[in-house]
Amino acid sequence: MVHMPTHIDVRLFGNNSAAALLAVAEQVLRGEILFFEGRRDAAFVALRRAAALEDQLRYDEPPDWIQPVRHALGAALLQAGRFAEAETVFREDLAKLKDNGWGLYGLQRALQLQKKAGEAAATEKRFDAVWRRADLKIKSPCLCLPGV
Repeated sequence: MVHMPTHIDVRLFGNNSAAALLAVAEQVLRGEILFFEGRRDAAFVALRRAAALEDQLRYDEPPDWIQPVRHALGAALLQAGRFAEAETVFREDLAKLKDNGWGLYGLQRALQLQKKAGEAAATEKRFDAVWRRADLKIKSPCLCLPGV
């Protein structure tokens, strides 16, 4: 028999409850599984829900949820050929953390794949400046999916 507490049991991880962080994790995992099963529309719903839950987390430094959900969502959108949606997701990501390399890489790819050459080149230049000392060469905005 499972013991159910009669009081609210709040476990904290940094500035957020474990339940809030696990809610993000659940939706990311659901989205990634659905994506790999080929159920892409359902995957995008789950990943967007995960991003919304991530947005509700309390600020902490470093963030309690360390892997930005929009990197996985944007990478999945790129894989699905939904380049304009991916552009929007990466712009949202960069609004939260300006000049992060993963978001810049994803935005550059989304722009390039939409044939927005001027914006893509300017974004690539920003990425190159930010990433110039990195020892990891990336080919995708998220290590969870191969790049396009």
